[in-house]
Amino acid sequence: MNAAEILAKLTQQGVVFWAENSKLNIRSPKGVITPEIQLEISTYKADILALIQEMNVSSKVANEPLIQGISLQTIGKLIGGFSGESPAGYQPPIINPKFMAENLKVTFRPLPNNYHNQVIIQFRQKLSFCLQKYGVKVIPWKEATTELQHKIKIPIINSYQSFKIQGVRSDIDAVIDVERPNSWLRKIGIFVAENWYKLSYNWLKEKQQMSVVQIAKLSSWAEDHAAKYVEDPTNTQVIILTDIDHKFVSPLTPYTEKIRIGINTLIKTFSEIVIGVSNEKISILNMNLSDSKFDQYEIEDFVLKSLIPKVFVPITPLLISRFEVGEYNPHLSSYAHNLVKLGQELASTGLFPSGFKLADVIKRKSHRDIVDVIVNGRTGVSYGFVAYAEPPHYVGKPEITFDEWETLLPVVGFSSEELRQNAEGRRYIKLNINAEQRFKQIPDIWLVSSRSGGNKTDLNIDCDILRIGLQDKLHLQLPLESQSKKVDIKPSYDIYVMLAISLGAALYTPELIANGAPIVHFHGYPDFDWFQEKEYCVGVNNPSVPCGTYESGVFNFLGIANLDNQIINNVNLISLVEPDHGTNFIAHDLEYLISRLKTGCLTGQIELGGKHFPSLKNR
Repeated sequence: MNAAEILAKLTQQGVVFWAENSKLNIRSPKGVITPEIQLEISTYKADILALIQEMNVSSKVANEPLIQGISLQTIGKLIGGFSGESPAGYQPPIINPKFMAENLKVTFRPLPNNYHNQVIIQFRQKLSFCLQKYGVKVIPWKEATTELQHKIKIPIINSYQSFKIQGVRSDIDAVIDVERPNSWLRKIGIFVAENWYKLSYNWLKEKQQMSVVQIAKLSSWAEDHAAKYVEDPTNTQVIILTDIDHKFVSPLTPYTEKIRIGINTLIKTFSEIVIGVSNEKISILNMNLSDSKFDQYEIEDFVLKSLIPKVFVPITPLLISRFEVGEYNPHLSSYAHNLVKLGQELASTGLFPSGFKLADVIKRKSHRDIVDVIVNGRTGVSYGFVAYAEPPHYVGKPEITFDEWETLLPVVGFSSEELRQNAEGRRYIKLNINAEQRFKQIPDIWLVSSRSGGNKTDLNIDCDILRIGLQDKLHLQLPLESQSKKVDIKPSYDIYVMLAISLGAALYTPELIANGAPIVHFHGYPDFDWFQEKEYCVGVNNPSVPCGTYESGVFNFLGIANLDNQIINNVNLISLVEPDHGTNFIAHDLEYLISRLKTGCLTGQIELGGKHFPSLKNR
């Protein structure tokens, strides 16, 4: 036997192992540990100790205890599909903005000569003060930059050319700059550099691997935007301070017009975040296309709850490599058919405006190539998602007693105080529900969802619907039809959120998802007065982490978990608010959700944009 087998066998027989001060401690019922077993334990003592320490991972931040008795470490691993001792790519979720701040480094790019916008200059000073107050390391520009050099071989003349620029180091999380209009001289330089890039692109791509950094250096040496002066654009976000766009933040501006304004602003500045400033207001814009605005006196709350989370967890797509990929036949799935109907029925609400193709809004080829790498080959961006959770799948008892829990085996990578498994490998988790300990099986979660960039209100069942699974790892099943391989099939940015909502519902409000459940996300909010009996709203005061992060999944999971002290049965609908992003809805019935959303839109109680968010925040 190896260490894991010894540990599993003896734990099942009532032996308790624990580590204390790097020493292995054992408590055993009489007669269980024979001399032979004692020899085996002695032989594998170091391995058993290491395994115990691994299963009881402790982290100041990640294992911050929650009311439900589950650590963030465990929640993060469950909804992220991470398993094993040291899962590749796993980082414990951090959801406390003050902890986020302590892990951030930012720098302010020096103001250009003759810059006279006093409103932005004063805001810039207050912003620096607030960031440092919360623990963000503000690195001086000279310390934050380093000389960047890139050497390329120029085609035809077969000569090497080196480029040198002073750039922001890759360990800096954000560079904060002001909007800088291009002079005619710079525009000429950009024109020359971009045309050289387009002419050389095919040869360069064939002869050498083109990274984001190389593309930026090759094409943008003539520009005076901060985005072109970073060592690693995939790691360092660019934040631009500019005059507030009153039309963009106005509740009277249609959201479809706000999409056009917001996208053009981000593309024009080639930045991830744009902060608008006036004497009275602050706005913040990123690819979530939020139209949120704050009063100037709320700057500390703005920095802590809105800006810091966006810098700490930037918008990133979930890579295909995170999934075990397979295929399925959507025509045989009633949930895929339900999903098509859900989208079609919601077309009249206007909650899912048309997205955009990157090629249509990003005119420069070098910029398109940079964005293409960052967004993992996605060709477009859309707003919102529709999904349909299948009933949770259990093997054996969905819930067990305390005595049965005591006989279960530890699971590598998890605390045995929180999660264990039976001999068949089914995992059980200890929950605190209404001050009572419950021991529930973690079911297999499966759902169907619209692909990234798909038309949510006119889904093609042959190629637009993906099947996502959460077991001990993530699964992605593509539609069987051959034509689907001609489409840009990528999972939604919000996969972690969909899975977290489904798992949370299965564990805490099982009646809600027992027969499957429709899930919808759009970039708006309901008015507080829209809610009826057995409908609940949570998450209004959460930090505004963007989509595409499993921190956003954690918040949605906790939103459902925190309802357990209010409700147990007969939940009709839950609204999970994501500030600066939008709202997720899960309901017990397809027709019910469609009816409620349509009614809200007809009465003006549900709208895209942030019009109704204050009504939720003030309750």
